Amino acid sequence: MPRANLTPDLVVATASHLADRDGYNQVTLSAVARELGVRPASLYGHVRDLAALLSGIHRLALAELGEAVAAEVAGRSGREALAGLAAAHRDYATRRPGAWAALQRPADDETAASPEAARVASLIAAVIRGYRLPESDTVHAVRLVGATITGFVALTDARSFAHRSESVDASWRHAVDALDRALTSWPQEGPTA
Repeated sequence: MPRANLTPDLVVATASHLADRDGYNQVTLSAVARELGVRPASLYGHVRDLAALLSGIHRLALAELGEAVAAEVAGRSGREALAGLAAAHRDYATRRPGAWAALQRPADDETAASPEAARVASLIAAVIRGYRLPESDTVHAVRLVGATITGFVALTDARSFAHRSESVDASWRHAVDALDRALTSWPQEGPTA
């Protein structure tokens, strides 16, 4: 019988905070059970298995990131919206490193089709559409923006930029400016085959 005060949301939130504190790869059912002060078997009434728990972290992270992106891009367009989108991602990665790590893993089919994933995707696409690219190129532009943000965050986390005196924040602003220029000057017709 599941413990009365445990809920699926509490189990996932606990796992998410454990990922932030100890690292995403340290999340196990046993570790979450220890954190909650219960036996691992008590968790099975709330999550199916470790894969379901990790998917729960992924969905929670998508929901939180969606809130952060929405707050940063509201009422903005063009470079301001792009900068807000990028800042929301970078800030989330800094504030919630374990949850951010979950976002870097492949999503299972249910997570990929979730309302949380749809919200993040629609917010990003809305920022891109503000640049008036051909609709058929939106996915390519989204991938470019996502790869730039994620790559910059990953290299910062790996301390790859630590060996130069130039400010990482200045490099970040240059990266956002470069994305803005790329999106502003995007060809109005897709590439020919």
